[in-house]
Amino acid sequence: MSRVEKLRFAFWLMLAVIGWTLMAGQGAEPSPPPQTLSTNATNDALRQSVRAEQIRNACIEGRRIICGRVLQVTTNGVVVDSGYRQLLDPPLNHDWVAPKTAVLSRDAHAVEEQKPGAVCIGIVFLSNIPKRPKVGLYDYVALHGYPAGYHTYVPVPGIEKKIRRFSASLERACEANAAESGKLATAENHQDR
Repeated sequence: MSRVEKLRFAFWLMLAVIGWTLMAGQGAEPSPPPQTLSTNATNDALRQSVRAEQIRNACIEGRRIICGRVLQVTTNGVVVDSGYRQLLDPPLNHDWVAPKTAVLSRDAHAVEEQKPGAVCIGIVFLSNIPKRPKVGLYDYVALHGYPAGYHTYVPVPGIEKKIRRFSASLERACEANAAESGKLATAENHQDR
C-alpha cells in the first residue's frame, strides 16, 4: 500500500467512526444538562459578595488614625484617648508605641474630620494591635484603625460607656462588621414574623 492509499484509508475510517457515533446517538435519550447552581443560590452568593465589598469599602472610608494615650489595657486591646497629633511628628512617629514619659498635649478644640485617614478624636477602643512592643498603661500609641462597631468601656466600677471600636486589622474589622450586620438582619427577620 502506498502512502496516499494509507491516508485515504485512514480518512474513510475516521468518517465511518464519526458516522457510526452520530447514528448511535440519535436513538438515545438526550443527556441532562450539567449540574448548575440554582438561580437562588447564585443570587445569594452574589448578594453576599456585594455585601462583603460594601462592608470593606465602609471600613476603608471610616479609617482613622488612632493616636493617643492608653487609658486601659485589656486582653482584647486598649482603650485610647485619641487626638494627640504630635505623635505623627518626628521623632515619635518611628514606632507605633511611644513611652509614657513623652511630654505631649492634646488640642482641646480639635474636631474629627469625616474623611479616611483623619485623626480620631475622643476615647476609643483599639483591638487587633501588634504583639510587640508591649503596650503599657499611659503609653502613647499611633496606628491606623478601621471601624469595628462599639465597645463597652468601664472607667470605674458601676459606670459604663459605649465607645467606638476600631481594629488595627482591616480583615478583622470587616469580619466584626459582617457579624454585626448578620445579627441585625436576623433581628429584623424575627420582627417581621
